[in-house]
Amino acid sequence: MTASAALKPRTPAPMVEGEFLFTEDDFRKIAAMMHGEAGIALHETKATLVYSRLAKRLRALGLSNFQDYCALVAGPDGLDERQKMLAALTTNVTRFFREPHHFEHLRDKVLPPLLAAAKSGGKVRLWSAACSSGQEPYSAAMTILSLAPDAANLDIKILATDIDPNVVADARTGIYAESLLTGIPDDYRRRWTTPLAARPGSVQIADEARALITFNELNLIGDWPMKRRFDAIFCRNVAIYFDDETQARLWSRFAPLLPRGGRLYIGHSERIAGPAAACFEPDGITTYRLARELAR
Repeated sequence: MTASAALKPRTPAPMVEGEFLFTEDDFRKIAAMMHGEAGIALHETKATLVYSRLAKRLRALGLSNFQDYCALVAGPDGLDERQKMLAALTTNVTRFFREPHHFEHLRDKVLPPLLAAAKSGGKVRLWSAACSSGQEPYSAAMTILSLAPDAANLDIKILATDIDPNVVADARTGIYAESLLTGIPDDYRRRWTTPLAARPGSVQIADEARALITFNELNLIGDWPMKRRFDAIFCRNVAIYFDDETQARLWSRFAPLLPRGGRLYIGHSERIAGPAAACFEPDGITTYRLARELAR
């Protein structure tokens, strides 16, 4: 080997073979940003997924390697692309009335006393804490309307939030392809969805359901502006993407936002752990009731 060859820097080995050079260092930088921005823990087994989803962004930007992409998203002018990276790497899998036992529990156990109180001047507040494209909060709204058709005249509000501004904007329209309506009970579908003549094959959620919901962008590991409590919180199939410490912190932040007896609905693969575990008691399948306040 010549002296010049010995001094020549070696090209890092690719972590994933493909169109763009993607190294372990690139993956670590992206994983660190995802954890810092959204609390999402990316294991090295996700390298191929990260590559395949972000390769589209490199093509759109005209970049030739992930090193330049990482420099862009980490730089002072990278905010817009960081949001696009988060959107590309977060999973927005949802559907109407997903895990239907939660909505049956909401209808049969939680809403009747709340709606009775609302008819005497009380308030009902629900939070869909990772609403994705909106099917979850609209399912809750239809459940409310099935018991209280006059809900628009009562003080009933659903807050729906997600980290991805694009899916929040789509959810706010309440427009869905007819193929996505699977899961909505037939009676609900007839009453609270309307075919759109201007968009064949699409429907819009009825005004009375949309009026109950406020959609906002929110990062679950960021600041929460909400000060008042919610009667029930849906946070399902989100914590599984967080590490144990971030999960425990999330549960502990939910507890003070629920009154005694308030419900927390979580995903089928999730369990409440950390200090908040002592505050909740099971109240159904992956449904928990706040039994005591979190010690401060």
